[in-house]
Amino acid sequence: MTRSPTRDLLVGLFVVAGLLAIGYLSVSIGGLNYSGPGGLRLYAVFDQTGGLKARAPVEISGVKVGQVRSIGLNQDFRARVEIEVDNTLELPIDTAASIVTAGLLGDRYISLEVGGDDVILGQDEEIGFTESAVILERLIGKFIHNAGVEPGAGAESRP
Repeated sequence: MTRSPTRDLLVGLFVVAGLLAIGYLSVSIGGLNYSGPGGLRLYAVFDQTGGLKARAPVEISGVKVGQVRSIGLNQDFRARVEIEVDNTLELPIDTAASIVTAGLLGDRYISLEVGGDDVILGQDEEIGFTESAVILERLIGKFIHNAGVEPGAGAESRP
């Protein structure tokens, strides 16, 4: 069998295209992105994050406006979440942050509800109004515990 330079070139181009496709998919699935010089960095403190992860979206009315940068503990052992949103947004100081679930068992993200105050949140400020994640397992446990019948409540007493 003789070597064909055209065939070798086509195979080489096919291999390079495949490697580029794998590289692109790896970066896009991994969530790596460059968001420019940076946005408005805000903080929110929650009692329970419920599996919220770094790089989770931050949304206003279902529109992605930022992402979670990091999650840590503050001095009171509460979750302190650093978020970065679009720096063109002017969020009032009474904006509320909630950790919600996409669907019934989907990923967690932060939903912002814009307030109506005239004072605007600035760089490195904290969102004062927060609502922690609802943990489905705890909710079911409380329901079962509260729905339980107390001992002797259903039995008739006989003289």
